[in-house]
Amino acid sequence: MKKLIIVLGIAAVFATLPVAAQTQRIAFVDTEYILNNIPAYRSAQQQIDRLSADWQREIEAQFAEVERMYRNFQAERVMLTEDMRRRREDEIVNKEQEVRDLQRRYYGPEGELAQRQQELIRPIQEQVFRAIREMAVEDRFDAVFDTAADASVLYSNPRIDRSEVILERLGHRR
Repeated sequence: MKKLIIVLGIAAVFATLPVAAQTQRIAFVDTEYILNNIPAYRSAQQQIDRLSADWQREIEAQFAEVERMYRNFQAERVMLTEDMRRRREDEIVNKEQEVRDLQRRYYGPEGELAQRQQELIRPIQEQVFRAIREMAVEDRFDAVFDTAADASVLYSNPRIDRSEVILERLGHRR
């Protein structure tokens, strides 16, 4: 008797699931697609890419200088006094530390690159997310999923993709 009640209870729960699932309104957007179709975002990304490339060249040049200093030291080592060897080793170590500090200043979590991204890209992302929220509220969606770089969304029906709607709301019609 207990088993029959449990089975009937489970069956009742499963019987209501399709009804609950049908009442859920969901949409998908591809924020990567949306952002890449906003000229200001592409421009900001290009600016950041150029800045990053310039910094990378600067760092590589300084590491090359450290490498040159080390090779010269190795070649002249036998001719140097102990005191001169220590000084040259200290110079090399200090120069290498300077370059690593510069690398951290540019690329660290609180570095200049992160600050520039925050300054240039963040406002555009916030504008997109605001448009998504407004669309979700106005169109009464229960959930909006982002398909950009998300392996957990294995399939989405193009009929419920609202990326174009968001671009239109932002004034970027294709």
